[in-house]
Formats: sequence, structure tokens, C-alpha cells
Amino acid sequence: MNRRTVIRLGAFTALAAGRGFVPYASAQSKMMLKASDVHPAGYPTVVAVENMGKKLEAATSGRLGIQMFASMQLGGEKEAIEQAQVGAIQFARVSVGALGPVIDELNVFNLPFLFRNTAHMQKVIDGPIGQELLGKVTGNQKAGLIGICWMDAGARSVYDTKKPIKGIADLKGMKVRVMGNPMFVDMMNALGGNGVAMGYDQVFSALQTGVVDGAENNSPSFVFDNHYQVAKYYTLTEHLIVPEMLVFSRKTWDGLSKDEQALITKFGAEAQQEERVLWAKYEKDALDKAKAAGIQIIEVTDKKPFQDAVKPVWDKYGPKFADMIKRIQAVQ
Repeated sequence: MNRRTVIRLGAFTALAAGRGFVPYASAQSKMMLKASDVHPAGYPTVVAVENMGKKLEAATSGRLGIQMFASMQLGGEKEAIEQAQVGAIQFARVSVGALGPVIDELNVFNLPFLFRNTAHMQKVIDGPIGQELLGKVTGNQKAGLIGICWMDAGARSVYDTKKPIKGIADLKGMKVRVMGNPMFVDMMNALGGNGVAMGYDQVFSALQTGVVDGAENNSPSFVFDNHYQVAKYYTLTEHLIVPEMLVFSRKTWDGLSKDEQALITKFGAEAQQEERVLWAKYEKDALDKAKAAGIQIIEVTDKKPFQDAVKPVWDKYGPKFADMIKRIQAVQ
């Protein structure tokens, strides 16, 4: 655990104590389950977890609840994973991109252009493959996490402060932030850019100060986390369709009753579907807001050069996932 995480944990402990949160509780007292999200209040993933909290409170007569810490209050996704692992928080909503270094089996979803479109991705995570990969998280004792449910995060595209990216040649030499996963650094390098691994909580300032020229993410993150204020070009490469996951701290999970675990699992499955409905509207609102703000949105009419360029990434990371890739591609 790095120094920044330790500082945040200390600050969180003080905050929790000041607000009277009870991290662990007996059956008779109230237990507030702490949740972290890098996104702001009102974001689909935040709302879906808050709604889980309301259902838990209703189902347990107020004995279980969820306290949401949105807007990176507790750090980025890497910090959220680490805090869940040690039991400092209970829920962490994180991208599979950030979870890949912890649970290697999830990295299959991090291959660029793996899914045909977001509808294909949704069918995969809703079916047996989705359940199997949630189980890989729970079954990895060393990871210290429980896989609760999937959440939609749309398709990721490139945005930048310099110029419109109309073709792959325009990416050449650009410093582009990617999530802290070697696969994404290799992907961006294969596309001709310079991949810079960086925590999500650092992206806005990095764009603002020129530490990076651009980043890549879905349109709601681009707009509602205010990156569009400094990056004026959004190119619809849709190179990654990476779902997100809600994970739970194993340290806390093992102290819950079977009934409590069953409730969290049930409401998690419902959250998976609820978040998707919220996401569809949020995605449209984000693009409308970007256009109204004068953001230049560039359509990519021919994605084949991008797909061909990332072949080295598939050659390097794909073989060990060969069977799973076949199963994913077979989903109609």
C-alpha cells in the first residue's frame, strides 16, 4: 500500500469516527457499509449503489446501510481496491481495467476491440461467462474481494487537448493517459501514442498542465468529471468496451450472516440491470452537453487501421485467454 493510500485511510478513519460510522457491528446495532466511487453524485454507478443501500435498509429494518463516498473522496480505483482488501471500506466500484492486475482472468475483457458493440458486452456479462468471472474474483482468496455484480461503462474513446484525431496517424507521439494496467500501456503504444499509466484522480490536472496530451474514457466520464473543460476533441474510436465491477471486502463479508450475504447478492444483481438503464440516459446527456459546449466530436469511419495496429497486444496477451475469447465471440 503506497503512502498516499495510507494517508487517505488515516483521513477516512478520522472522518468515519467523526461521523459515528460503525465499521463492524453486532446483529442488534446498525452497520454502515462504506462504498467508494471515483465518479460524482448522480453518476449511474453511484446512484445504483445508493439504491442498493436503500433496499438493504428496508430489508433489514435499518440494520444495514450504505454510506457512499463519491467523487474520489477516498482516492482513485487502485486505492479503493486496496482499502476494500484491508476492510477499511466494504464496496468498491472499479473498472475491470483496474482489477486486471489483481485478478488476471479478468484481463480478457481488457483486450481492445474484443466486443462487437456494447450490446454484445451486455449479453456476455449477463450470461454464464459473467457469472464465471465474478466467481473468479470471489474464488481468489489472496485478492481479498467478493465479486458482487457488473456495471455498464459504455465504450471508451480518445480525447485530447491538441487536435482532432481523424485517423491513427494523428495519435503518433501523443502522450495519452491510460488506466494502470500494462495491457493498456501496450495498447496505446501500439496505436502510435505514448501510453501513460495514471490514477483517474490525477487526469484532470495532468490534462490541464500538459503532463499528458489526452486520455481515453467513455463520454459520461469525459463530460461529468469535467475533462471536457480542457480537452476539446473527442474521437469515437471505441477501442475498449470494458465493463466495471462492484466488489466487496472479504474481511467484512466473512463476518456477515448468510442472509445478509444473500441480500447483498440479490440487490447487486438488481443493481446490474438498474445501472444500465441509468447509463443509457446519462450517455446521451453527456454527448448532448459536450456538443453544446463546442466539443469537436469526431466519428471514425474506418476502424480497421486501429484494429490492425493492436494485433501485437492480442499476440502478447491473447493466447492464454484463447478458449474464453472463443466463448465470448460465440455469444450472439
